[in-house]
Amino acid sequence: MYPEHSGHRPVERAVTIHQPTPLTHPPAGPLVPAQPGTVPTVASIVLPDGRVVTGYAISAMQPETLAVKPAVSRTAVNVALGGVGFLAVCGGLLLLTSFIAALTAFITQLITLAAVIFGGWIAVQIFSTSGHSGGNTFHIRKAVIKRNHFHG
Repeated sequence: MYPEHSGHRPVERAVTIHQPTPLTHPPAGPLVPAQPGTVPTVASIVLPDGRVVTGYAISAMQPETLAVKPAVSRTAVNVALGGVGFLAVCGGLLLLTSFIAALTAFITQLITLAAVIFGGWIAVQIFSTSGHSGGNTFHIRKAVIKRNHFHG
C-alpha cells in the first residue's frame, strides 16, 4: 500500500497558500504598548531538588455561580406525581365500576322486559275467548282405555 509499490501516480491536490496582506494605510498614531494599571507580583518557588521557579502570581479563578436549586426536592415532586397517578387510577376504577353497575341494571331491565312480554303472550294464548284453539285436544281417559283394550 505504499506509493512506491503501486503502479499509480500520486494524486495531485490543489494547495492554497495564504500570504499576509500588508497594511497600505498608516495607522492613526504610533503604536504604544499599554501598561497594566498595577504591576503584578512576582513569586518564586524553590522546588525540592533545589531549582527555583519564578513567575507571576495568578489569582484564583472564581467559580461560576451554580443555578439555584428549586425549593421543592425531586423526591417531593415524585411523590406528588405518584399521588396524582394513583388518584387518576382510582377515578378510572370508580368510573369503571359505575359503568359495570349501569350495564348490569340495563341487562336486568332487558331480561325483565322480555319476561313481561313473553308472559303476556302466554296469557293471551291461554285466556283468549276465540273458539279456535291452535292445538290438538286429547282426552286422556279415552286414550288410556283404548290403550288398555288394544289387542294386537
